[in-house]
Amino acid sequence: MSFSPDIVERLARARADLRMGVPIVLTGGGTALLVLSVETLSATRLQDVHTLDSAPVLVITARRAETLKARAYDGEVARIRPPQDAGLAWFLGVANPDDDLRAPMKGPLASEREGSADLHRAAVKLIKSARLLPAALVLPLDNATRFSLEHGLTMIPADLAAPHLQATSPLHPVAHARMPMALADAGRLQIFRPEDGGEEHYAIEVGRPPRDKPVLARLHSACFTGDVLGSLKCDCGPQLHAALAQMGAEGAGVLLYLNQEGRGIGLANKMRAYSLQDQGFDTVEANHRLGFEDDERDFRIGSNILKKMGFSQVRLLTNNPRKIDMMESAGLSVTERVALKVGENAHNRAYLATKAAKSGHLL
Repeated sequence: MSFSPDIVERLARARADLRMGVPIVLTGGGTALLVLSVETLSATRLQDVHTLDSAPVLVITARRAETLKARAYDGEVARIRPPQDAGLAWFLGVANPDDDLRAPMKGPLASEREGSADLHRAAVKLIKSARLLPAALVLPLDNATRFSLEHGLTMIPADLAAPHLQATSPLHPVAHARMPMALADAGRLQIFRPEDGGEEHYAIEVGRPPRDKPVLARLHSACFTGDVLGSLKCDCGPQLHAALAQMGAEGAGVLLYLNQEGRGIGLANKMRAYSLQDQGFDTVEANHRLGFEDDERDFRIGSNILKKMGFSQVRLLTNNPRKIDMMESAGLSVTERVALKVGENAHNRAYLATKAAKSGHLL
């Protein structure tokens, strides 16, 4: 019988738990960790943590550690020893850069360097995949199975989870319908759903592009602020409409609308980055202060959708060479890069300059 959830389903459950502030248990290498997301940590659960025998550790990314002048001895993460009297405000202050300028001195922060950090890295990856601030409060458990059963917690074996945290979830078409649009009358919208319970992605097919020739294609990451609200802080809305207009003019094309808001960090974290930009940091610096990389998106999703739709070659509407590299590494041939230079204004000029200087965009 197959009523029990498999590892993919358990990971989806773990992400939901972490987003609600519920702890999970990670196991591997003969050890186990109780893991809580700092962003959703409550004072009550922190108090419960302090009743346990083990000493808690705060795990942050090396990017965030660099901002805080803390040592990252474990590659992409740092294990910080909290003060004995650390309360909820201390943990949130280290994890969240909202008040960095008002209260820049968070430490001195002491980093652990002994023992394996494999489970700590897995904890941060899992929390990041839940679109939360990449910071985990962890503490070792002696009898993880009994503890998880007593408290009804989701238990994740790290070795089974690792491939799924690295890979792109398989996608399946679930619905499609004709959808005439102002910029392209002959349109069709198709919905693709990932197996891992993540967000759905959309394929907008204009006309009837032949499958045996390079298709004009655009991988467009969701941007609620630019696409819907017409924000002037980015060029996303103008790029979306210009791409559809060009496909309409040529009579054929595919625009993939990928739900990877804020370069893959989610809308809430994107708004945190905007707040940091208002303090004078550029878009890359803001992401780093939050603990993220420059760009957390996975463009293999777009390649997989296009291949499912029957395409093997594309003329890619993009200014981002990284999209081309990732598409080709995923088995899709990019026969031409089609420039898409629209939307510059007084509000986003510095943002676009940063994308060109630090992220290699061809502007």
